[in-house]
Amino acid sequence: MQHTAIDYEHGISAIDSGYGRPMLDAVHLMIEDGRAAVIDTGCNDSVPRIVQALHVRGIPLDRVDWVLLTHVHLDHAGGAGLLLSQLPEARIAVHPRGARHMIDPARLMQGTIEVYGEAQARAMYGELVPVPAERIVEVGDGAEIALAGRAIGVLDTPGHARHHVCYLDTRTGHAFTGDTFGLSYRELDDGGRNFVFPSTTPVQFDPPALHRSIDRLLALRPDALYLTHFGQVRDIPRLGADLHRLVDAHAALAERWRGAGPEERSAGLRGGVRGLVLDEAARQRWALPEDQVLELFSGDIVLNAAGLEAWLHASAASSG
Repeated sequence: MQHTAIDYEHGISAIDSGYGRPMLDAVHLMIEDGRAAVIDTGCNDSVPRIVQALHVRGIPLDRVDWVLLTHVHLDHAGGAGLLLSQLPEARIAVHPRGARHMIDPARLMQGTIEVYGEAQARAMYGELVPVPAERIVEVGDGAEIALAGRAIGVLDTPGHARHHVCYLDTRTGHAFTGDTFGLSYRELDDGGRNFVFPSTTPVQFDPPALHRSIDRLLALRPDALYLTHFGQVRDIPRLGADLHRLVDAHAALAERWRGAGPEERSAGLRGGVRGLVLDEAARQRWALPEDQVLELFSGDIVLNAAGLEAWLHASAASSG
């Protein structure tokens, strides 16, 4: 059984989780002095890939100390319970808002069913395995985790989700950003030049909070960031500026459809996100033909539009 893996420097690797399509969803490993941390887990079907990656790198399962979750959306945490059942010494680190969903994932699964429908949600994620409460460590802003003496800091980074954290490798200054620093698909790379696009997935998109979280990452002046979708990116100031611009473009798109009826608004938001993708393709001169760009972002167009719709609904309710 062979799976895609990218080994970077400093004991960091990206493992293709197998979720969705190749090179969509990364599980990151950090290895230090023969011990390991797993950053995000993919879904249940990702677990054999993680176990194989550890085996290939000579790490016994009882030498995995941590599973670090950036947030509990199921493409990031759906396999956490099943993976932990195979890691006898590991604990899970997760934002306090997400901990209860790891202990009892029923509500998390129900929310996913509401987005995808039950048949598709079950096919994508299977049965979620609960995590024993005693194996969960709730981590908030400023917390620090040790991996064989290597310090990993916790940054509270809402905007994509209220329960989102990023993990800072204090040795390198690099950070694992989940969805806070958007998506960066390797198919679009041009001579080592990376590109980003925001993820406004339901249901907690918050543009001002996301801008603050992006700025917090930029203030670290990292040489590299590791995105769940997908892997290492560099030239962080340029990507951060692009991400700020695109978050504003998504918010402006949503505002244009605020007063429309539900069906018209849903269709308009999907069409609008599709337009943002094509505008970015033209601006950045992506080499892929238009039909391949749209295929690459097909799921993101649907989810970003749904996230914008949820944001409109939530902001209207809070102002009313």
